[in-house]
Amino acid sequence: MAEDIERVKCLIIGSGPAGYTAAVYAARANLAPILYTGKEPGGQLMITTDVENYPGYPDGIMGPQMMEDFRKQAERFGTDVRYELISKVDFSGPVHKAWSETGHEIHADSIIISTGASAKWLGLESEKRLTNKGVSACAVCDGFFFRGKEVAVVGGGDTAAEEALYLSKLCPSVHLLVRRDELRASKIMQERVFKTENIKVHWNTEAVEVLGENEVEGLRVVNNQSKEESTIPVNGFFVAIGHKPNTDIFKDWLDMDNTGYIQTKGKSTKTKVPGVFASGDAQDNVYRQAVTAAGTGCMAALDAERYLTEKGII
Repeated sequence: MAEDIERVKCLIIGSGPAGYTAAVYAARANLAPILYTGKEPGGQLMITTDVENYPGYPDGIMGPQMMEDFRKQAERFGTDVRYELISKVDFSGPVHKAWSETGHEIHADSIIISTGASAKWLGLESEKRLTNKGVSACAVCDGFFFRGKEVAVVGGGDTAAEEALYLSKLCPSVHLLVRRDELRASKIMQERVFKTENIKVHWNTEAVEVLGENEVEGLRVVNNQSKEESTIPVNGFFVAIGHKPNTDIFKDWLDMDNTGYIQTKGKSTKTKVPGVFASGDAQDNVYRQAVTAAGTGCMAALDAERYLTEKGII
């Protein structure tokens, strides 16, 4: 084997709660895992301020600090954390191949994918500036902070409907901004939205600007038919136009749904390729929480350990 090819028992692609948890379990099982963090070490929690719903942190914790704790724990047991991106894979043979962005070639007996998913944003400058200051892409994560306050949700699909319904239990008024004259959400979700008295649907409406300097104070919106602009006073703005799983490099090798989430078998993390496992938001389009991602990271490491044992590799 060429000298520039590295052989490993377990390669973890991606960081965040899933990747780091997989690394803790894999390292403790003597799999000597190598973890490539990707472009965003720590994943979506690196742009999250207060995390109050992860067990074990009674006073809450800042997202970046939480990911630092996860990384230190993984390294404590011997995980080799590399701040680089895996840019290409080849799952055609019994040994799985991967290449880093610098061209380093790795042959892995098992691979755990934990590349996560990224929230889709509107692309407004004010949206980016006020992220975590009243702008969020996760009502379940951040809705608690807006109890008793007026909020707005943008989107027309099931995700937006679910976010609006969740927030309606916490907030006196929820403004749902829909750019068309109908919802794309399933009929049952539409019915629930329409039956909820404190959800006000704004049809043919798009957000133009999030108002406020250091916190959200309102929204400037436009009716895309009449072109009339107006202002909605809100303290929270939730963008619910979907997530994109970071799985493009695997699309030629693994089964995915129509939006790019990796398909796993039953209640396991097994993919269609033996020895390749998927965890976290790369395969979860339902829950998308740090604690569930960590849980599937644990599952992936256990699945990988059993696979390697059955193959006689460990």
